[in-house]
Amino acid sequence: MATREIFRKLNIQQRIKALYLDGSFVADIRYYQYKINLYLFENFYVEVFYLPTEDRVEKVEILDEKSSRINFYIDQIKLPDLI
Repeated sequence: MATREIFRKLNIQQRIKALYLDGSFVADIRYYQYKINLYLFENFYVEVFYLPTEDRVEKVEILDEKSSRINFYIDQIKLPDLI
């Protein structure tokens, strides 16, 4: 079972593979030039920042519960672990 600390130590390819194998897609939003996919992984949420204009994933990060982006997700779905 991966923890936040272990996930943070993974490189981007390893993070993507872990989400593909064991993550659950929750929602997506548009944020500036990004399409951000939100996944539930183990017991925390992960954001995948995708640049459609370049057809590439720029970063894969654990969702910061203090980020203003969380309001975009809350408008779509209920995130009980964060509210």
